[in-house]
Amino acid sequence: MSDLSLEERFQQAFQKASEMRQADLPPDVQLRLYSFYKQATFGNIDRSMQTDYDLRNAFKTNAWMQIRSMSVEDAMKNYIQVVEDILKSEL
Repeated sequence: MSDLSLEERFQQAFQKASEMRQADLPPDVQLRLYSFYKQATFGNIDRSMQTDYDLRNAFKTNAWMQIRSMSVEDAMKNYIQVVEDILKSEL
């Protein structure tokens, strides 16, 4: 078990994800990382702040909306798990 707090583990996972090449990740994984990160850092989506309606942003908004009832802590845990799964698959 890690001695790091959930926030510290989340920050480490974010740093690792930031070093990954986006082009190497499937779109569904990119959307999961995006939605978990947004939920973990901003909480529930505010639909009124979405002003750009291109297709890419529509997918991102939809991914975030699908997890809008998830707690910040669960979003952090899910984000960490996705990053760990990516790193394991690269070995």
